Amino acid sequence: MDVTMKKVVEASYLTADSAAQYRTILRYFYHQHERMRDFIGPEEILEYMQSIPTFSDYQEEQLHQQLAQLVKWNNLIARQDMTNAKTIEEYKKKRFRYQSTPYTIEIERMLVVLEKKVGDTFQGSLERSQFDRLLQALTILQKEIENHLPKKPEEYMRIWEDVFLYFQTIRTSTADYIAYINSEKTDQRMQTEAFLVYKNQFTAYLRDFIVSLQKTSLQIREHLQDMTSEKLGLFIQKLIEHRQSIPRLEDVSSSVNEWKIDYEEYWASLRQWFLGSGAQQSELDMLQWQTNEMIRRMTRYVQRIGERQQHFRSRKNDYLHLANWFTECSTIEESHKLSSVVFGAMNIQHLQLEEGTTDILHADTWEEDPILLTLKPRTNRYREKTKPGAMTSNKERKQRQREQYLEELRRERALIVQYMTEGNIKLSTVGKVEPFIRKVLLSWIGKSMASKENKVKTDYGMIVKVTIKPEKMILLESDDGLLKMPDVWFEFDEAGEGQQ
Repeated sequence: MDVTMKKVVEASYLTADSAAQYRTILRYFYHQHERMRDFIGPEEILEYMQSIPTFSDYQEEQLHQQLAQLVKWNNLIARQDMTNAKTIEEYKKKRFRYQSTPYTIEIERMLVVLEKKVGDTFQGSLERSQFDRLLQALTILQKEIENHLPKKPEEYMRIWEDVFLYFQTIRTSTADYIAYINSEKTDQRMQTEAFLVYKNQFTAYLRDFIVSLQKTSLQIREHLQDMTSEKLGLFIQKLIEHRQSIPRLEDVSSSVNEWKIDYEEYWASLRQWFLGSGAQQSELDMLQWQTNEMIRRMTRYVQRIGERQQHFRSRKNDYLHLANWFTECSTIEESHKLSSVVFGAMNIQHLQLEEGTTDILHADTWEEDPILLTLKPRTNRYREKTKPGAMTSNKERKQRQREQYLEELRRERALIVQYMTEGNIKLSTVGKVEPFIRKVLLSWIGKSMASKENKVKTDYGMIVKVTIKPEKMILLESDDGLLKMPDVWFEFDEAGEGQQ
């Protein structure tokens, strides 16, 4: 029977009728286990229970019954204590000392972690330092693999534990924080005006995390791509040797394959989180998208709050202030001038902006040059007066531009032909190229992805078939830098090559 379908009787004490006593007893065993005290006597437990005000009337007989029940539920292991027996009667009573089972310790440890949670909200954080630590651990791991693993197996177990400690922290902390931001309670708080106080703090926190993530994620991905499963095989063997060197009374020879499978699956989950797969997007890309989406959502909430405040804002004081201005005017002409400044022209119906106006927001109207507009009569019979003029022929100018354009195409085609070998171009063999050639080749790659046959009709009259080799990465060198990309083959069709 699969262990996942097994009934967990060790958790029965959590929902029993006397759960308060059972949980108090086992929590005491957990604390003593953390202090490296494994075997506890009933008299010590009784004294502890009676010291709690809630259980001040706790009886010894009740304690023995509940200890026996916990033994049945596999929470405790009873061992007969014969060292303190001074009489035959004491020996017959079968005095026991009790030890908590591993299942119980893990359950209590989980409960301690859960009890530290604040209410029903997620916690977590976006720690930038954890990505840096993971990068350092992966760098050390790769160096050891390249040096053929000269150290002791226990050193490599420490490196492995560091890698997955940082990875586990990243995975759980980021997932919990994303869940906290996306929770309904947090979403409701963001829509209140009180959120404006924390807006800048949240935005800066998320922005700094994205910047740090972009700096380290690419390096982590390169390390994971270089360390394939084949290179990691010897390292995993060292980890298995370390586990075999730990003395056990059980036979661990049958567990070697299980250990190997576990290590390989852990490493596959790490690669999946950062690199993804052909059928699934990486969790790293999803994290970046969700972080950007959180910033956009906060910006929208702040904008809506501002619009809501502006909508309900009273203009009464503004109108009273304007009324005082008009009261202070001594003549009607002065009031008209003030009105033209405050309210603008009264009879205008349309505003027309001509080309050439300034784009400066703070420029004043009278600083701009005036524009003369010709008003035309509103009648269908009106026609503008025109003068007959001669037609100018631009044939020679068009011919010169055409020749100039064709000459540029011929020069560009000649440059591309220089990199062809037997009608093909392989990027892995071309060496250094001009930035213009790189731009043309990249444009062909982009256009070929939209074609079923991966063929492109170029501006030079050639038909090119583009084949991308994703398994081989190259560095394409140009005067303005290096471009890391897959190797690409360009095959020129003979029929299309001759066309112009």
